[in-house]
Amino acid sequence: MSIQKYSVNQHPIQTLLTWVRSEEIAIPEIQRPFVWNGAKVRDLIDSLYQGYPVGYLIAWRNPTVKLKDGTTSQGKRILIDGQQRVTALMAAILGMHVINKDYQRVKITIAFNPQDQRFEVSNPAIGKDKSWVADISEIFTPDFRVLKFVGEYCDRNEGTDQDIIYRSLELLRGVVNNHIGLIELNSDLDIEVVTEIFIRINSQGAVLNQADFVMSKIAANETYGGNKLRKCIDYF
Repeated sequence: MSIQKYSVNQHPIQTLLTWVRSEEIAIPEIQRPFVWNGAKVRDLIDSLYQGYPVGYLIAWRNPTVKLKDGTTSQGKRILIDGQQRVTALMAAILGMHVINKDYQRVKITIAFNPQDQRFEVSNPAIGKDKSWVADISEIFTPDFRVLKFVGEYCDRNEGTDQDIIYRSLELLRGVVNNHIGLIELNSDLDIEVVTEIFIRINSQGAVLNQADFVMSKIAANETYGGNKLRKCIDYF
């Protein structure tokens, strides 16, 4: 009989974000750059707002895995699957800059209209529109005051119902309490086994192409400096 190689738990998104801030979550060399566009980040936030499931994350704890910055994991949770979703949350909710597929440092800002409960990728026109909250990350800051914000918003938008605006904002702030599933792979698994799990998971949804598979296998090969070779290939 085969032995199960993982455990499954549910965690609030707030816990996930706390791990991000404390750098307890790390991205290994077998992962790809952030390839989502702003629309996909927007759709993820809307799914959370609607209470829809957003899939499981898969992590692995191993003290010797090579990370994208060239360091080792040192016992951190290594994100095997879910990089795009976690990075999207970092961008939209924490307001952090991310590195895109062209290795450029960019900011993806999501806007929210509390009157019709609609999300959009922020742009200059939305920034000038008083009915929009141009950057939702400000709503999640520790010093955000809901009642003060609602009062000022309603002053700028005559005829709006304070109760509706308040409920919309509180519903948005509450998305960090939504739970997300985390599958944790056993720490004693071999890097080759974890790479194979990564490839099988992604191949089911045809998310990766053959080049992605090759890059994952290259990065996993520490004997011949696979992580450095992966960086060189990415650069060129």
